[in-house]
Amino acid sequence: MDPTSIRLPGAVDLSARASAGGAGAGATGVRSIDVTEATFSKEVLERSRSVPVVIDFWAAWCGPCRQLSPILERLAEQDAGRWILAKIDVDANPRIAQAAQVQGIPAVKAVVDGQLIAEFTGAVPEREVRSFLDQILAYAQTHGAEPGADAAGAADGAAGAPAPAVDSDLARAEDALTRGDMVGAAEAYRAKLASEPGNEEAKLGLARVELIARATTIDQKSVRSALERDSDDIDANLQLADLLVAGGHVDSAFDALVGLVRRTSGADRDRVRRHLVSLFETMGDDDPAVAPARRALTAALY
Repeated sequence: MDPTSIRLPGAVDLSARASAGGAGAGATGVRSIDVTEATFSKEVLERSRSVPVVIDFWAAWCGPCRQLSPILERLAEQDAGRWILAKIDVDANPRIAQAAQVQGIPAVKAVVDGQLIAEFTGAVPEREVRSFLDQILAYAQTHGAEPGADAAGAADGAAGAPAPAVDSDLARAEDALTRGDMVGAAEAYRAKLASEPGNEEAKLGLARVELIARATTIDQKSVRSALERDSDDIDANLQLADLLVAGGHVDSAFDALVGLVRRTSGADRDRVRRHLVSLFETMGDDDPAVAPARRALTAALY
């Protein structure tokens, strides 16, 4: 499933089937833990009351698991305790996998306040994992566990420091995103920009919401037919790029448009260039695909 599609609480009652008890890695500053049936109740359900817990269901024989698990571990370290990675070997703990309705691995499921709220299956790119985690953290701020509770004071050495104020418009936008309400998210981002025109988070958020809204109106069959007739059809290529970026295939979209810049000239070339630059802005300079694509665009133009 799409890792940015949030499923609201109540999907699976894990607590009804979890084994109770067990000692765990409860030390302040913990980033990831290995969980068993004996420790699941304490390390996942109880811990999720104070900090989001993201479960990585894996197995030693699973190739895609070896791709995804290091990404999760790296992001857990980067986020410094804002969420906890719980690693569960499905072969050693089949009852947990059955309770969580794991259909395939790798499977990632997020738990907040004792409830399974979101999930995805398969080895997805790091940028999609990052998007998934960001939405979990935004959800947790307004629905229970406070991100960072397990790492209080770890970054600055001051335990009990007050949590940063939550921006109401941005929080409203994130909440709308978790519900799949693109219209509500766009309205919240626009409200933030009306009061603070230079807010980069709102600019980026609105650009991404507008891209998703644009992509949902595209007739994929028509795009394919147009490209079969003419592989350099400008409208079809721009629509395909929107579909690719919205679907997480950012590198492919950028490569295709850079190639089209090379093959076109005049007004057509400028139109493709402007659309590609708008997609750079939609993804943001922090996206790893943007910098190399900017260099490739410059080379294609000059």
